[in-house]
Amino acid sequence: MSATSIHRRSERRRVTERNRGEGRLAFWLVIPSILILTVVIGYPIIQSLVRSLWGDAIGNPSFVGVGNYQRALWGLGAKEFWEATGFTYFIAAVTLILEALLGLAMALLMNRAFRGRGLLRASVLVPWAVPTAVAAVLWKWAFDPSGIVNALLGQEIVWTGSQVPSTVAIIIADTWKTAPFIALLILAGLQVIPEDVYEAAKIDGASAWQRFCFITLPLVKPALLVALLFRLLDALRMYDLPAIMTNGANGTTTMSILVVRSTLSQLKPGYGGALATLTFLFIFITAYFFVRALGVNAVDTGGKPSSGGKR
Repeated sequence: MSATSIHRRSERRRVTERNRGEGRLAFWLVIPSILILTVVIGYPIIQSLVRSLWGDAIGNPSFVGVGNYQRALWGLGAKEFWEATGFTYFIAAVTLILEALLGLAMALLMNRAFRGRGLLRASVLVPWAVPTAVAAVLWKWAFDPSGIVNALLGQEIVWTGSQVPSTVAIIIADTWKTAPFIALLILAGLQVIPEDVYEAAKIDGASAWQRFCFITLPLVKPALLVALLFRLLDALRMYDLPAIMTNGANGTTTMSILVVRSTLSQLKPGYGGALATLTFLFIFITAYFFVRALGVNAVDTGGKPSSGGKR
């Protein structure tokens, strides 16, 4: 065996030992966070699951097994549950598309070099910095029959009086509130793209549209998909915006509003626990298939490109 081979084996051994040491260190650093998340997130989920197996009586509830789930999925509460689920997924899909388009456009604009770029970035983030409850009240005033929206349109629309105008109002308010969040994450992805790549494409004669389609979009895809995943989870848990603007009236009840209404307003802790568990399962399954279908990969895997769908 030559000295070169011995040296290479020794170097590989040192690299392997160093990687193992870093892996053990990372494991022990993550353990406290896992324990905290288990207590903060896991305990309420388990409590909700256990409570969902019992009746709605406050003092001495009786064991009903999966009766509350049957009631929500195909029983007396099925119509209300599936309407809330359908509205939640519709709002999530529409706002996700609008926010992705607006967020990408804002990120591309903020990534350009021009005077006043810092002021533009700060102003774009203002809607995201406003608390959702405050934004909901502001938009509720704006969509009032005598509010600024009707004044600008020259109409007398009762925005919260029926389902379609209420849905439009909620979509506009949510898009205004959270599109800057997606823009911020996409901007972070744009800023790590080397400028040399664009210069080489220009030399090769690529147009601006070709550079956008074949350079910008593929390289910004990881940041975009992670932003969409976060927004999808947030949209499926939507509560405060429609609760304040419409109080869930006229077919604008989301799954979270239904959970709160059943648990607190109607004093049905068992049924509310079942609804909360179903909401969690729906969101978890949706996020899982979103990741599997689009290949979201927020971790660099040694320079290997991530593949969409199956691996």
